[in-house]
Parts: sequence; structure tokens; C-alpha cells
Amino acid sequence: MNHSNAQETVYVSTFTDGILDPAKPMLGPVRDGGHIVANTTPGCWGPMITPKLRGGHEVTQPVYVEGAEVGDAIAIHIKSIRVTSLATASGNDKTVEGRFLGDPFVAAKCPDCGTFYPETRIEGIGPEAIRCAQCGADVTPFVFTNGYTMGFDQSREFGVTLPKEAAERIAQDGRRYMATPGGSCQNPIVTFAPHDIVGAIARVRPFLGQLGTTPARPFPDSHNAGDFGSFLLGAPHDYAMTREQLEDRTDGHMDINRVRENATLICPVKVPGGGIYLGDMHAMQGDGEIAGHTTDVSGIVTLQVRVIKGLKIDGPVLLPVEEDLPYLARPYTPEEKSRALQLAQSWGLDRIEETAPISFVGTGANLNEATDNGLKRAADTLGITVPEVLNRATITGAIQIGRHPGVVTVTFLAPIPLLDKAGLAEVVLQHYRLSS
Repeated sequence: MNHSNAQETVYVSTFTDGILDPAKPMLGPVRDGGHIVANTTPGCWGPMITPKLRGGHEVTQPVYVEGAEVGDAIAIHIKSIRVTSLATASGNDKTVEGRFLGDPFVAAKCPDCGTFYPETRIEGIGPEAIRCAQCGADVTPFVFTNGYTMGFDQSREFGVTLPKEAAERIAQDGRRYMATPGGSCQNPIVTFAPHDIVGAIARVRPFLGQLGTTPARPFPDSHNAGDFGSFLLGAPHDYAMTREQLEDRTDGHMDINRVRENATLICPVKVPGGGIYLGDMHAMQGDGEIAGHTTDVSGIVTLQVRVIKGLKIDGPVLLPVEEDLPYLARPYTPEEKSRALQLAQSWGLDRIEETAPISFVGTGANLNEATDNGLKRAADTLGITVPEVLNRATITGAIQIGRHPGVVTVTFLAPIPLLDKAGLAEVVLQHYRLSS
């Protein structure tokens, strides 16, 4: 990678084959402080019915960030997220036996001719429309148990789930309604025309289900997290891993609905240049993504990236927008601090802590493991004990579920001297417009 030609803005319109591979070429480099603008593809369901994709998603080709070295971190400021899809479809999934080896997200195969990662063609509409290009067999590894098609208003402020006739009209021209980027190879999920829920209204609040840095070894993109990653342990396909190898992940697949416009995500650098990638935009999602899937959409995203030298973190640190913080973790107003100081002084204490909010992402095979992971990351980064994190998260924060079964955030008010010692104070104080 030639560092002398670092660009102010890198425009991204190319995508991976579902594998995040540090050995593959990156775009850029983008300069430290520069911008990445990407037209992202829909996430889960389209790639899930496109067997040639090997990771369950179709994320952007990673971008090399000038000056980012292993052991640093990169602060990613989400400047804007705009939904471009006119409609989408989603719902609960069930797998179809005989159409994959061990993992339907990673190793799809044709049940008739046995071809792995087969090319496909679309014949008609409905759940049997995805056909093997070689033998014509129905090859989708997933179908809906309960699904819906949703149309969006022109300003992308809300969506409504549609009846059979509208869903089938959209299915006939899926790529246009999904606004699928030209470089994308996925089959549009609206082709299935699901319509089990009709007339439901949902508020649009888009966020990125995938945002992060490239892991230190090849990972299927949807499995770059502790919960989905656990499916790789001892798997029968080419991307099997040991528990030790799983530590090379960067947890870019989080499905945390607070990773939205005006939030900042601080990510570990585990390969030279970091390799920023993104995708899996959702139009809306409640905490936990309890259905397993939500409204996958195409969109335009603008990011600004800044290298934080020497900040060695194992997984992402999130700085949500203030209104997304738990009530107990919101910064104190000057009036609150004044009253608290008076209270302290009445007990003979002449000073109170200066703090700022911080949110550590934890992932694991289940929510308990994910919580333990987030607590340990917080303790390690700030140089305090896990019991202290437990107390601070209890009285000045919260544990929130990003994705069920195994992504959480450990959020609390951290003392500014600890943030400063870790190398996080500047970015946190700037984000929340706090003085040190």
C-alpha cells in the first residue's frame, strides 16, 4: 500500500465475497482524518439466499487507513446514514436440510448436483425462485417461518408492511425496489414476497449492523463476532477455527442499534491499515434483534476516520449519541454537579469525580459470555478490576443487549483520569462536548 497517495475521501462501491481476508487488497489509503463514503448493500437475507456468497453478508471492500498500525485503534465517526431502498422484506428464518455443509451462512451447496457455492438464477417469485444455474434445483438454504414485505415513505421516516398483491409486485423488480448497488451480486430478498404481517407501521431509524476493522485471519463476515463466530469452532467446512483463532476477530458484526448517525465507534487495529469495512444497514431494530433478522436496506454512508496511536483494545468501544445512553450514564449538567459537590462537602469530601460515558462491546456464545467479555475488556482498557466495573455499570450505567444471542454493551460513567491514561479521553470528551 502506497502511503504517499493517501486520499481525503475514498468512495466505496465494491464488495467482498462474504470473507474478510487480510491478505486481499484494500481500497485507499484514506488519510488519517479523511472520509469514507460507501453505497452499502442489504445485509442478511439477500446474501443468505445467494449461495455463492461465503459469509452470510455482503460487506464493502475494506479501506486502508494511513498510519494505522497493529496495536493502534481507529475512531470511526458516523457522519450520515441514508436509506436508499424503496422496500425490503424480512422475518424469522429456518434452514433447509441438505443445502449446506454444517453452516448455511458459510457453506451452501446444491442438493441435487452437489455444487458448493453454486451460481444461481431467479425463476419467477416466491421462496422457490432461487435456482442452481447448473442444474436448476431449488437451492436457497433459508426460508421464512414468518415474514413480511415493507415499503418506505419518500422521506424514509416510516415503513408499512404490505399485502400479498403489493409484495408480489415488488418481487417482480426486486433490485430496483431494494436499490441494490451495481457491484452487488446478491439475490433480492423481496423476490420471496412474504406477507404474513400486513398493515404494521414501524419508525425508521437506520444504523449499521456491520462496521469495523478487518480481523487478523480470514473470517466469514457475519461470523466476525463472538456469538456467530462460535459456530466456526470445529466446523466441517473450510473456515473452521479453534477457540484461540477466534480471538483474531474484531467484532465488526454487532447489530447494535446505537451504531447510528452521529455515534462514534472505536475499533481495534489487528492488521496494517486497519481495513475499515461496513454494511448490513437496517431501517430499524429493537434491542436484541430478537427475530434474528430485521429490515435490511441499501444506503449511503459517510464516515470520518481518525487513528488513535497506541490504544490497544481487543474489541470495539462505542460512543452512542447522548439520547441513546442509559439514563444513569448520561453526562451530568453543571447544576447537577454543583448540587452533588454541595452534598459531598456536607460529608467532608472536597471533590467529586469528573466522568464521561463510555460503552464497551462484549461478544460471546451466549449473553452471559458476552457480558463477561465486555466487563473484562472494560477492566483491561481502563486498568481497573472487573468488580469495580460491575459496580460502576450498576450505579452509573447499564448492560444492554445488542444482538441476542451474544452481543452486549457495558456502559458506565468512567473517571476522566482513567480515560486519559488509556488514551481515550480526547475522543470521548470531544464526542460529548465535555471539558476535562
